[in-house]
Amino acid sequence: MDIQEVSLFILLLCCAGLIAGLTSGLFGNGGGFVVVPALLAVFPFMPNSTHEIMRVAVGTSLASIVISSARSVQAHSRRGAVDFKVLRDWSIWVLLGVAVGLYIASFTESRNLIIVFATGVLVYSIYFLFPHLFDRFKGKLNMPTGMARASLASFLGGFSSLLGIGGGTITVMTMVLCNRPVHQAVATASGIGFLIGLPGAIGFLIMGLHEPDLPFGSIGYINIPALIAISAFSVISAPIGARWAHSLDEVNLKRLFGLYLVLVSITMYAKTLS
Repeated sequence: MDIQEVSLFILLLCCAGLIAGLTSGLFGNGGGFVVVPALLAVFPFMPNSTHEIMRVAVGTSLASIVISSARSVQAHSRRGAVDFKVLRDWSIWVLLGVAVGLYIASFTESRNLIIVFATGVLVYSIYFLFPHLFDRFKGKLNMPTGMARASLASFLGGFSSLLGIGGGTITVMTMVLCNRPVHQAVATASGIGFLIGLPGAIGFLIMGLHEPDLPFGSIGYINIPALIAISAFSVISAPIGARWAHSLDEVNLKRLFGLYLVLVSITMYAKTLS
């Protein structure tokens, strides 16, 4: 890579980190919807790029989620917005789901899963863009328990680890439908992102240790230069996103989150076409 390619690569990664941090603090997701497409765009221009760049993008995204989510949880917890009981109750099932997701990721093509996910995200956006349609459920739903909680949290961990995301979308929607304030949902979703990101990143690192011809600077399926650049800037911007989340009223934050989900869905569909 010449100096211009290196400079462009670093600039793109820094921008991805800034946006990932903002979305982590603002919406409770770990930034994977920003990081994975950004890495898929820049990795082909790096030396030794192979067909494994999707796994490297997912692994690096999960590693960056660990840092951005931890910073976001710290920022939200200062405001007393994180429900740590939900994190404790969901943790074992999320970790189990991540383990299953890592196993599937080791041999499965993810294109069809991305299509299903993109469709689901588009459906989820309806609630946030048109919350009045769901007024009939207010006061009638509670946070899932028992098998419902185990199934949802396991699915969340597995699906998110496959795609390199923090699981914020499903977490926020679940909590909001169960009559939790959207600010608390966003804050708690950041913690779920950490629970998914840490074991997921370790798994992808181990999974790719003996793979040849990975992008320059990769250890297993985690690219260290990309991780450093993205993490450094996401740490700076995550608290800004958290402050924005608490400064907006609940209706506007729901609508903003709905627009964000539509954008995510379009991006995922575009990825499958490419």
